[in-house]
Amino acid sequence: MKILSINAMRGPNYWSVRRHKLIVMVLDLQEMEEYPSNKIDGFKERLEAMFPTMYEHRCSVGTAGGFFQRVEEGTWMGHIIEHIALEIQTLAGMDVGFGRTRGYGETGVYNVVFAYMEEKVGRFAAESAVRICEALIKGEDYDISDDIQQMREIREDERLGPSTGSIVEEAEARGIPWIRLNKYSLCQLGYGANQKRIQATVTSETSSIGVELACDKEDTKYLLEQAEVEVPRGDIIRRERSLKEACRYVGFPLVIKPVGGNHGRGITVDINSYEDALEAFHAAKEVSSAVIVEKYIIGEDYRLLVINNRLVAGAKRTPAHVIGDGKSTIQELIDKVNEDPRRGYGHEKVLTQITVNDLTKSIIKAKGYTVDTIIAKDEMLILKDTANLSTGGTAEDITDIVHPANVSMAERISKIIDLDICGIDIMTTDITKPLTETGGAVLEVNAGPGFRMHLAPTEGLPRNVAAPVIDKLFPKGKNGRIPIIAITGTNGKTTTTRLIAHMAKMVGHRVGYTTSDGVYIQNRLLMTGDCTGPASTEFVLKDPTVNFAVLECARGGLLRAGLGFTKCDIGIVTNVAADHLGLKGINTVEQLAKVKGVIPETVLPDGHAILNADDDLVYDMRRGLECNVALFSMDENNPRIKALQRIGGITAVYENGFVTICRGEWKMRIMKAEDIPLTYGGKAKFMIQNVLPALLAGNIQGISIEDMKAGLETFIPSASQTPGRLNLFKFKNFNILLDYAHNPAGMRALQKFTDELDATVKVGIIAGIGDRRLEDNNEMGSIAAEMFDEIIIRQDKRLRGKTEEELIKMLNDGIKMKDPNKKTTIIPSEKEAITYAVKNAVPGSLIILCSDVIPDALELVKEFKEKETKGKLVFAE
Repeated sequence: MKILSINAMRGPNYWSVRRHKLIVMVLDLQEMEEYPSNKIDGFKERLEAMFPTMYEHRCSVGTAGGFFQRVEEGTWMGHIIEHIALEIQTLAGMDVGFGRTRGYGETGVYNVVFAYMEEKVGRFAAESAVRICEALIKGEDYDISDDIQQMREIREDERLGPSTGSIVEEAEARGIPWIRLNKYSLCQLGYGANQKRIQATVTSETSSIGVELACDKEDTKYLLEQAEVEVPRGDIIRRERSLKEACRYVGFPLVIKPVGGNHGRGITVDINSYEDALEAFHAAKEVSSAVIVEKYIIGEDYRLLVINNRLVAGAKRTPAHVIGDGKSTIQELIDKVNEDPRRGYGHEKVLTQITVNDLTKSIIKAKGYTVDTIIAKDEMLILKDTANLSTGGTAEDITDIVHPANVSMAERISKIIDLDICGIDIMTTDITKPLTETGGAVLEVNAGPGFRMHLAPTEGLPRNVAAPVIDKLFPKGKNGRIPIIAITGTNGKTTTTRLIAHMAKMVGHRVGYTTSDGVYIQNRLLMTGDCTGPASTEFVLKDPTVNFAVLECARGGLLRAGLGFTKCDIGIVTNVAADHLGLKGINTVEQLAKVKGVIPETVLPDGHAILNADDDLVYDMRRGLECNVALFSMDENNPRIKALQRIGGITAVYENGFVTICRGEWKMRIMKAEDIPLTYGGKAKFMIQNVLPALLAGNIQGISIEDMKAGLETFIPSASQTPGRLNLFKFKNFNILLDYAHNPAGMRALQKFTDELDATVKVGIIAGIGDRRLEDNNEMGSIAAEMFDEIIIRQDKRLRGKTEEELIKMLNDGIKMKDPNKKTTIIPSEKEAITYAVKNAVPGSLIILCSDVIPDALELVKEFKEKETKGKLVFAE
């Protein structure tokens, strides 16, 4: 078996609009296509022995054991690999259950689709599942424990931490979109100008002065002392010679810790001699140059969490420990504690397993023990020097019993240090009493405190501490969104996108938009090339200056990774025609329609899907949508249009020469189509069709008729506003028309326009496209034979899997099918082909250049225009 490709979906996609995290592996079964599972001796038994937990896989049978039943009856290896990939992720602590395996369109080749939680784990699981299946087929031993552990380690490296993850989940639950900005914990909540940022539990609204203060234990302690907050007596020293005086001033027992430390590094507690203090001093110096020597407060360790100056949770923290039973060694007690199903690797479960590292061994040794020592019954042995959950500690929720005086003190501290989110560490014998009565003290104030102990305490009530964070960042009624208009279809996407962006910009929006030419922020081209995929979408949605997004969404990005957003306000489908068929498992126009149909399925419930009522495949996309539907048509009497108008729907039609919006049956004429520059006096009918959905989008977004009309009047078909879309360059003796027509449907639309143009001779420059089928390139040649008096066949820069000779032949064959005598010249170089056409142009001729690499062609035509102006362009007589 051979893996042909592995893609990770990260948003709504062809396989599922709701399940965004999917691995799509294209797998060639090769000779195994002839061997379903029931034809391999012992396969089912070996599979059951390796994965007894797969009994829970119901599969299409719908009952437990259903998958094993399918294996026994006979199923193909792609299906089995799908289930293995799901199961090994579940065994690694990532419980995923969605999968499907479908034919790719080639014999023995399948799309194996399954869910993942972390992308790198999903990719690893795909490869691992194939290796495991091959071992099962051959009857070879395979130890899956190494793969499972590796997946756990990858997950811990890649996943968001518990605190960041909880905030993101709360945002998702409220419909607030988010984007991960780096491989760590920096995340964007909301889009564009309405975004907020978090990094762990520090937000874009957290005071930088507050963070600096909290990180400087000396300044923190000073400010709290000045405010009459109970803090331990202490001193800060930098040199060993100051240690004795500090110990005398503070008095034993004491604590020594670094000024700039975190996560418990370099902290030593309950020091009772100068010798121990000296050792602790050097340990702290390894972490920071300044060292705190302070009184060791007797009591228990508490964390109070304050968000937006309100106490939201409290926890009693206990370091990792074991309790003796008089029979077991320390190591055996640790192993027994780690058997608790709530303990897992890293952050995968509520608690973390206790590891025996050098620190643990030194603590045990200080007690006079080794890991093989049997400790007395009921003796509690502390194994770590801090109570962090990440080192195996436990937490008990005590939110409801914190004394009001301590609540008030914690909320006051958050304002003193100026932190919107802070964790306050307190040592006291009884949190139900004020610190002044117990002799307790505030030990530390933490910026960016961990939420894990509150989200999933070992004992007591879990607290949704992420909710007040979102409450603060996004007050009631705010969701961080900006208007998103998404456009897809076979032809017309880019022009429709640009026109909508133009109208939105004219009424004052700060617009970001993506096209097949590049990404624009406020009409500034910031990325070049085909930018119709999810990465370009995210580029716009990340930009903090953008408050209105218009996104062209092509099939390539959708199939490669899904959409770069989860929901849009308006989804437009211009049309669906045969294009790129035979690529990435999309072999029929119906499948292509399903790809395009992802866009309307992502529209928000109060948004609108704008569909072409003249296109059966597009019109059918309305079925099952949970949003409003608006329709457009080149025929005002289209019965689909009439039906929607009768129930008060929104439509746009071309009627009596006007482009018109209808609310119900009431008409609002915008302007005559012949007066719209984009339509070339009404001759370019396909441009009128592009105008209609753009007007609907503008109307739905509240743009007035007057402003839409002004937008149409100022949107000129040109190299600057519509590069490569009906760009007409007028020379003295001839004209050049440059257009992006690159598929049969686009060529037919262009033909209808050029048939209305007067010219002594029409010369077409065309190219075969490598990722089209033989019949598509043949048809392009045949259409060209109808359109042009003369044809020049050039070759595209990107051959896309075929040779130059193959593509030229496909076009030439198509031409000959239609007109064997058509004058045809083959000039592979685009530059040479255009130069030849210009130098041989006869007076009154029209050169029509069909190109899908627009910038180079535009530059060359502009260069010729400049030469003509300077009198340096020579024409044929």
